[in-house]
Amino acid sequence: MKDFRKIMVPVDFSENAPQLLRDAADLAEKFDASLTVVFVVQSFEDYSGFFVPHIPIVQFEEDLLRGASEKMTKFLAENLKPGISYEQKILQGDVAETLVEYAASNDISLIIMTTHGYKGLEKVLFGSVAERVVKTAPCPVLTINPYK
Repeated sequence: MKDFRKIMVPVDFSENAPQLLRDAADLAEKFDASLTVVFVVQSFEDYSGFFVPHIPIVQFEEDLLRGASEKMTKFLAENLKPGISYEQKILQGDVAETLVEYAASNDISLIIMTTHGYKGLEKVLFGSVAERVVKTAPCPVLTINPYK
């Protein structure tokens, strides 16, 4: 069996995220693995030609990063039992690409994430981050359907 020493769990602060985090923490504990909790702020550089925000895009992204960091700290305090060791990361970029790049450059040995179960038009419009990560990750990916 593969030696899972570094587990990464991407969270999106959705209603399913607390259970995903608890499951990942339990698995990290069982494998005696480190746990890295990641949130990726979608980069808006690619969209800058489509609209003109009221505030400069750089300031907007800085505000998003700061807000995400605050939300992550609160989320972890509310959803992890005391004594669980973890590292938190707020990253920026295309969500799937950024997760895969982070996993590759940090020797992550397992990624645990949810699928959102998008179908039809939603899947065409939003794509599937989980699907892209599964196809391109440098390590195994455990996906959990939160609705089953």
